[in-house]
Amino acid sequence: MIARVKSCGLSGLDGYIVDVEVDISMGLPAFDIVGLPDTAVRESKERVRAAMKNSSFAPPVKRITVNLAPADKKKEGPSYDLPITLAILAASEQIKAQNLGDYMFLGELSLDGQLRPVSGALPMVICAAQNGVKNVVLPRGNADEAAVVGGINVFGADNLYQIIKHLRGDEPMTPNTVDVASLFNVRSSYLVDFADVKGQQNVKRAMEVAVAGGHNIIMIGSPGSGKSMLAQRLPTILPDLTFDEALEVTKIHSIAGTLPEHTSLLTTRPFRSPHHSISAPGLAGGGTIPRPGELSLAHNGVLFLDELPEFGRDVLEVMRQPLEDGVVTISRVNGTITYPSRAMFAASMNPCRCGYYGDSVRECTCTPPQISKYVGKISGPLLDRIDIHVEVASVKYGDLESAEKTETSAEIKERVNKARQIQLERYKNDGLFCNAQLSSSAIRKYCALSAEEKALLRAAFDNLGLSARAHDRILKVARTVADLDGSERIHTAHLAEAIQYRSLDRKYWQ
Repeated sequence: MIARVKSCGLSGLDGYIVDVEVDISMGLPAFDIVGLPDTAVRESKERVRAAMKNSSFAPPVKRITVNLAPADKKKEGPSYDLPITLAILAASEQIKAQNLGDYMFLGELSLDGQLRPVSGALPMVICAAQNGVKNVVLPRGNADEAAVVGGINVFGADNLYQIIKHLRGDEPMTPNTVDVASLFNVRSSYLVDFADVKGQQNVKRAMEVAVAGGHNIIMIGSPGSGKSMLAQRLPTILPDLTFDEALEVTKIHSIAGTLPEHTSLLTTRPFRSPHHSISAPGLAGGGTIPRPGELSLAHNGVLFLDELPEFGRDVLEVMRQPLEDGVVTISRVNGTITYPSRAMFAASMNPCRCGYYGDSVRECTCTPPQISKYVGKISGPLLDRIDIHVEVASVKYGDLESAEKTETSAEIKERVNKARQIQLERYKNDGLFCNAQLSSSAIRKYCALSAEEKALLRAAFDNLGLSARAHDRILKVARTVADLDGSERIHTAHLAEAIQYRSLDRKYWQ
């Protein structure tokens, strides 16, 4: 007898329906799985046998053939354990096959029949809803995540026997539900705050502008000037996620297996800070079937690289295309996969190897060639993709001892959220979330300048030797400064502030 059960596979961020077909026939006992299974799928036959036996079912002592269709796509992961088991039980007439037609099944089985969570449950359930599937059964650890998808019944189960009783109608399970609105009402608490940072008002302002518009930023300064301290406080002023942004972030982390168990939706922007020993595939993504790297895991959030010149040259150069296009495309023999990577890139670095070039207190011991070699690790094309360059000066003793009250992260975040709301309203018909995502045509539409501002920008373009890309990025930053000011158009003061954020590359990269 032949039985069919629906399951799902993943190709990048998208799922696709997999039909699990099982044929049981007479002959020498055998258990074959076809349809381009990877090692984890091929090993499922041992887990399936043990789970059936320990759940009071009889594994058929016959020839079992399992086909995962479509057969031309590589299948990976243990999520096919549950559908394979149910298809075998249906083919051996231990359960009724007609009960399975309206369901999709996902889940890894332990040897005693318990269900373990799987990666990528959210995009799989979205695929099920798009293909008209009405019910999905998966491990309870994935149920909250999957219940975010509307228009479909999501059943979280603990073990195989519980699913069988549900299918038989003996003990029906209750669909999981999630109040999505309440998830966004939970406020994140942080142990750090911008109020802890003494002085550095110019850097705080630059970071506020960067976060408000999603612009890339690099901080250059001597050791101990507070670069890392400031970067650690970036998450405290990141704007609130919209539902669409949260869904994209959660899908990526679900596929990567970094989504905490029993988490419905990631409602805070990710902040990723990899060590400088990371490889290029670790940053961009990779593998036989490519998985998201740090660039994609930081999507709609922040990717922070501390001590930028310490990263490998190949690692830094791999960021050039994703920073420009907002996507990472990974090509392998099995196919090409694209992951989104619209992350705000933040970095910090010393101005030289000893760290004190240009410092007002300590003298630099590096020679000019050594300084050029050190900063030269950051190529011109990569630097050109960073909107805001800001110098972090050493903190004076008077600032450290000052009792003057400084702005809290909550106060800064309030202004950031207002600026983002202006941008969301402005770009609601363009599919954009922030100023950093503006295309060349959108810049002409939303960043129009008067004759006075055009003259200022022309002078800066000629005097600083800016590129066409830098020209566009200055306009984007100016648009953000205007939004923070509540202005509908870009004025001279807004443009002047944006221009001064592009002056450091003339000082260090001559």
